[in-house]
Amino acid sequence: MFIPWKGQPFPPKGNRHSSAEALVRILVIDDEPSLARSITALLQSDDRLIEECGSVAGALARLNTAAYDLIVLDFRLPDASGLAVMDWLLSHDRRESVIMISAEQSLDAAVGALRRGAADFLLKPYSAEQLRRSVGTVLAKRQQERNKRQIRQRLESSEQMHRYLVESSLDLIYTLDADGRFSYLNQRIESLLGHPRSALLGKHFSEIVYPEDLERARFSFNERRTGPRATSNLALRLTRNPFGESESGEHGPVTIVLNAMGIYNRSDSRAPVHYAGTYGAARSLPGYRADEHAGGYQTYHDPLTQLPNRDLFRDRLNLSIAQAKRRKTHIAVLFIDMDRFKLVNDTYSIGEGDALLRAVALRLRQSLRKGDTLTRHGSDEFLILLPDIGSRGDAQAIGEKILHAFRTPFRIGDGEFTATISMGVALHPEDGDSAEDLIQHASVAMHQVKGNGGNACGFFSPDMHANYHARTSLEKELRLALSRNELEVHYQPLVSLSRSSITGMEALVRWRHPVHGMVAPSRFIQMAEEAGIIHEITRWVLDTACAQLSSWRHRYPDLRLSTNLSSRDFDHTDLNSTVSRVLTRHGLPAHSLELEITERLLLEDSDKVSVRMQSLRELGIGIAINDFGTGYSSLAYLQRCGVTRLKIDRSFVKDIKSNEDHPIVSAIAGIARGFDIRLAAEGVERDEQMNALEILGCDEMQGFLFSRPVNVDEATRILQEFRLPCVISPEADVAS
Repeated sequence: MFIPWKGQPFPPKGNRHSSAEALVRILVIDDEPSLARSITALLQSDDRLIEECGSVAGALARLNTAAYDLIVLDFRLPDASGLAVMDWLLSHDRRESVIMISAEQSLDAAVGALRRGAADFLLKPYSAEQLRRSVGTVLAKRQQERNKRQIRQRLESSEQMHRYLVESSLDLIYTLDADGRFSYLNQRIESLLGHPRSALLGKHFSEIVYPEDLERARFSFNERRTGPRATSNLALRLTRNPFGESESGEHGPVTIVLNAMGIYNRSDSRAPVHYAGTYGAARSLPGYRADEHAGGYQTYHDPLTQLPNRDLFRDRLNLSIAQAKRRKTHIAVLFIDMDRFKLVNDTYSIGEGDALLRAVALRLRQSLRKGDTLTRHGSDEFLILLPDIGSRGDAQAIGEKILHAFRTPFRIGDGEFTATISMGVALHPEDGDSAEDLIQHASVAMHQVKGNGGNACGFFSPDMHANYHARTSLEKELRLALSRNELEVHYQPLVSLSRSSITGMEALVRWRHPVHGMVAPSRFIQMAEEAGIIHEITRWVLDTACAQLSSWRHRYPDLRLSTNLSSRDFDHTDLNSTVSRVLTRHGLPAHSLELEITERLLLEDSDKVSVRMQSLRELGIGIAINDFGTGYSSLAYLQRCGVTRLKIDRSFVKDIKSNEDHPIVSAIAGIARGFDIRLAAEGVERDEQMNALEILGCDEMQGFLFSRPVNVDEATRILQEFRLPCVISPEADVAS
C-alpha cells in the first residue's frame, strides 16, 4: 500500500547540482496534496525537477508555458477527468509521456487512457516500487528515443560525405543480403570489371567470381564472421564483363585482395542478433597472380576449423572409392548436421558460435580413427569419410561413438550447452558408386533423422530417396505453380447477423496440382516459407483477390476483403509499397482491405514488425488477428500495432453452448468493445454457436454454418443469394 508522504517535498537545495536545462521535468497532477507530495518525494532525485498542481485548469496553464518529459496524472480531478489533459496534449501535438493513476475499477478508465497514448496505467492502491519502476521505464524509453533522434540527425548530416567517399573509392565496396545477392555496389565495379552497376544489383556474388576460385570465395566473399576471424587479405580473381570497357584494356580475370565481414542487426540491446548480410571491400592487384599465391595449406583447409575443405575431402573420397573397388571393401560417408545451431548464434553471439564449431570439430576428430577424414561441409554441417570398414556394423559403431561423445556439454560463455547432431550414413557400394551419390544419399538420410527429431544416426535406404525426391520435386513444382496457373483463390464469407448480409470475403490460397489434385495448404504453405517463395505467393493472392473485390464492389460497394500474411512477408521491405500498388491498380480504397496475421507475430517485439504494421495502418488498411486468444499478446500491442479486428479462434468457438458461461470469449468481446476494435468469430458450424456468440456481443462470424471456402463462381452465387439463416451442410474442407 502506498503511504502519503508527510515530510519536505524537495531535498535541500545544496544537493541539486544539475542545471535547469539538463533536468528531467515531471508534472504531478493530483488534487490530494498529501498524495502529490508523496509522489514528488518518492520520485525526486538530483537530475529531476518536479512540479505539482491539483486541477485540469492548473495543468493546462502550466502546459501552455512549459514542456515536460513526464506527467503523472490522476484520473479523477475536481474540474474534469484527467483524460481532458490527454485530449489537450493530443490536440496540440505534444510529446509528454503520461502515466495515468486511477482508483476506478472499471475497464473504461484504462481503455480511455491507453487509447489516448498513456505510457502506463496504475490502479490504486499501488506500491512505491510499482511507481518507481513505471517512471524509470518511461524515462528510459524517452532517453532512448532522444538518443535515436540525435544519432539519426548526425547520420543524416554526414550521409552525403560518406556516400561521396564510398562512391569515389578506388576499392570495390559492396554489401550482400543474407542470400548472398548484391544489395549495394559502388561505382568502382564499372571501371574495374566493366559491369553496369544496375545489372548486378540483386544478382548472386558468384556472377563475378572466377569459376576456379568460386569454392574458396563461397565462405569469404559472403562472409558471416566478424572481428579477427573475418576474411582478411584473401586473394581472389573476379571476371570482367566481356562486352564492357576495361580500364587496362585487358579481358582476363582481375586479381583482388578481399576483406569482408558479416553484418548483424538486432531490434534492441537485449534481443538476439540476426544475420543481415555481408560488407566487403576489394582492392585490385595489378600483376598479382592469385593462383600462384593461394596454394598450399590455405587452399585446402577451412580457415575456421582448420579441417580439410570440400575439395580435399572429395579428392580423398574419390581415391577411397577407387581403392575399395580394387580391394572389394566397403567405405562409409557420414553427413552430420548440428541441431539448433542457429539458437547459439541468436542467443549468444557469432563469436561464441564460431568457438562452438571449433569445439565440435575437435570432438568429432577425437572420435575417429587415424585414417578417417573429417571436413566442414557448410556452416554447421560436417562430412566424414570412413575408408576400409568391414561392415555396416563398423559404421554404426563409429556413429554411436560420436553420439556418445556429444553427451558431454560444451562450454559457451559462462554456461554450458548440450549440442545434439543428426547423422546420416551412406555405404559404398550399396548406396552409391560415386562421390556425388554417396554425399547426396548421406544427406538424405540425415534429413530423415532430423525430421524424426534429430539426435540420432540413420542409414540411407531407397525409400528415403523416393520421399526426398518427392519433396524436392514438389518444391520445384510449387515454384512453377504460379506461372502454370495452378494456384487458385477460394473465398469464405464473413457474415453480419445484425445486417443479415455478407460484409467481407476472406481470400484463401489453394494449389490444384495437375497430378496430385488439391494439395493441402498445411503442406505447401510451410514449404513455400522454407523455400523463400511465400512472399511471391502472397503478392499473387493479394493481386488476384483485389481484382475480384473490385469487380464485386460494383454491386456490393461496402464489401471488404481479408487475406493472410506470413511472418516471412515482414522480412521484405517492399511489403507496404506492394500493398499500396495493388490497391491503386484495382481502384480500391484502403479501408476495403484487411490483412490477417497470427497472434504469435505480435509476440515478436521487434521494430521490423511494429513499424511495418503501423505503416500499413497509416495507409488505411485494416489489421486483423486471426487466432486471438491462443497466445499471450499484451493489450498494449493492440494499440501500438493499430489492430482493427480480433477474430476469436475456432478452438474457443467449438466448445460454445448456449446455456453455459464462456469467460474467455466474454473477455475477448470486452477487450474488443473497450478498444473499439471490430470482433469476429471463426469456425462457426452450429446454430447454438451462432446464437451464443450473438448474445456475447459478436456480430460477425464465418464458418461451415454459412459456407465453406469456395471458388470465385460459387462465392459470387452466395453473394447474390445469401439469406439468414443459410445453413449449408458441412463438407470436408481442405485444411481451411
